[in-house]
Amino acid sequence: MTDKSFFEISKEQSRIKVAIVSKYFEAWAIVMMGVQDRAKGKDGDTIAYIDLFAGPGRYDDGTKSTPLLILEKAIASDKLRNRLVTIFNDKDAVYTTSLEEEIKNLPGVEALKHRPHVYNEEVGTEIVKVFERMKMIPTFFFLDPCGYKGLSLELINSVVKDWGCDCIFFFNYNRVNMALTNELVDDPMNALFGKERADRLRKRIEGISPSERELMIVEELCQAIKEFGKRYILPFRFRNEAAARTSHHLIFITKDVRGILIMKDIIAREGSAVSPGIVSFEYNPASIRQPFLFQWIQPQDIENRLLEHFAGRTLTFRQIRDQHTAYDPYTPYAEKDYREALLEMEAEEKITTDPPVERRRKRKGKITFGEDVKVTFPPKRKG
Repeated sequence: MTDKSFFEISKEQSRIKVAIVSKYFEAWAIVMMGVQDRAKGKDGDTIAYIDLFAGPGRYDDGTKSTPLLILEKAIASDKLRNRLVTIFNDKDAVYTTSLEEEIKNLPGVEALKHRPHVYNEEVGTEIVKVFERMKMIPTFFFLDPCGYKGLSLELINSVVKDWGCDCIFFFNYNRVNMALTNELVDDPMNALFGKERADRLRKRIEGISPSERELMIVEELCQAIKEFGKRYILPFRFRNEAAARTSHHLIFITKDVRGILIMKDIIAREGSAVSPGIVSFEYNPASIRQPFLFQWIQPQDIENRLLEHFAGRTLTFRQIRDQHTAYDPYTPYAEKDYREALLEMEAEEKITTDPPVERRRKRKGKITFGEDVKVTFPPKRKG
């Protein structure tokens, strides 16, 4: 795939990608602005969105890409309109010229307090140094290179090092898979995995099956990111249109459990809205040889896990959801899974609730389970 072909058509994967990023941004922005408001401006009152591989603003079929959707969300929100700083970059001058024109013609863009900035720079070590030196305001970074050039461990760490900074990057598995065994592109692969890890990976992937190779490559990338410090890393894979093989992996990085919950919920909804297998939590057949990915396919008996973890305690739904996610983040449980499990446990009288089911209202014919509903778990059985 060439840079020019990257935006030729808005395929199903691209539409899902745009939806995931824009929905996460909106939810993240609400959380960040709420924290700032409660802190009475202690950390400033601006937040930022930065896209270092922004593209032209639209696909060739006219579909809007992420920069325009982010700006539309800001224009539509009184708070975001006055608080969001946006920075877009692309190394292709044709793309940045197109994007500037698209932004200029966006209805209501003049109402933004902070004018969008568009830059025409190649992403490399100089940009990394800039981010490393800066104390960032809460910023959501989106990194979606056509291939792998510019993407590095140092870049990823530099953009998530500060409070409130989350990142989504798309990892072009097909391109990286081919590049790992191509000596002509050793340098960008060393930058992405770290030289020692990349050298080890090159030896390990020789002669193994394609599925095992994929697991190993993604496992090593996630482990490399974890080494920079406490990070929650959620990897999801995109299948091609025929769902026959992987094309990309979405790697989400946050330091806050709220980010995990938001992203899991978005992925669960987006994944169920498209053909099965396009977006997946699963890494089957990951094994103990890939310990990070292996966590995702352990037996997912949520009811027994909750009964064991919270035995003898009384907590609100919000506390259960947040505390269990922080304790066991690498499961595919989204908020709806916790809610459905607790409703089932309540119906089977495995737990007691306050207010009880008969005092809670129905919504669309179903009993609600609000964030402040208290749940009492039975004590652990002796023996």
